[in-house]
Amino acid sequence: MNVDVPESRARELYGTLELTKITVPKYLASVEVVQGDGGEGTIAKLAPLSGSTYYEKFTKVDNENLVKETEIVEGGFLDLGFNLYRVRFENIKTGETSCITRTTIEYDVKEESATNISDVNIVPSINIVKDVAAYLTTNDGKSSD
Repeated sequence: MNVDVPESRARELYGTLELTKITVPKYLASVEVVQGDGGEGTIAKLAPLSGSTYYEKFTKVDNENLVKETEIVEGGFLDLGFNLYRVRFENIKTGETSCITRTTIEYDVKEESATNISDVNIVPSINIVKDVAAYLTTNDGKSSD
């Protein structure tokens, strides 16, 4: 999705805790930062509107290359037999005032839990990207704070 706002503003959302302002309450009942300030190493406890609580760690926050990666470190997909569940957002500058966001999911599942692969779904990540685009467009690329 191409958004006519500076990639630096998109990076602010994806690379900080500001993203939670958009995802809560639409997708999550609550987010509690257990450790960190939104940078690499931050751990957050997420309570989805449906499903069980899980913990996510920001494993990569690379503002130079515009990449953010998070991994579930407790609960969620790990309880379903996954060894790894990682979501990556990458902002790609397409012009002076625009960028696109590419999102990917990487996972590894135990052989005996292979049937749970069908639970992996990119739609929530795509919805977040769409919501961020709408937020940035509506707010003219500026924070509402």
